[in-house]
Amino acid sequence: MSASFKVSGLKDLEKALDQLSKSAGKGVLRRSLKSAAMPMAALANDNAPRGETGDYAKSFVYSTKLTKRQAGQHRKMFQSDRAAVEGFVGTADPAGVQQEFGNDRHGPQPALRPAWDQDRTAMLERLSRDLWAELDKSLQRAARKAARG
Repeated sequence: MSASFKVSGLKDLEKALDQLSKSAGKGVLRRSLKSAAMPMAALANDNAPRGETGDYAKSFVYSTKLTKRQAGQHRKMFQSDRAAVEGFVGTADPAGVQQEFGNDRHGPQPALRPAWDQDRTAMLERLSRDLWAELDKSLQRAARKAARG
């Protein structure tokens, strides 16, 4: 299964980010990505099976960290992209893969895929809106700092 997106305005975004320092630009991207992705994690928690303890249904979060195994696989796929700002929505619960995709003992009970299907368009809209708002704040902050001295 594949998904396709149309994203516009990235050249304008890149020009605006070039007006900031590298660290300030990455901060803009990190904050925007987090605020856009958090609702998807909440939606995955709502979709997750409750179980006896309900812990799995609270385990989906946004993070910039991966488990050791996930980080190794990710490095293999994106080893040449060191400048990227990344964030991940998922669960660190070891049962997560089994719940999402099923196994020979029980069928799949997906939580993250339905959250993605339901929220992907809204998430991209939030990301766009939040990126420009954060960028505007950072540019104003940089202008005030430059005016002071």
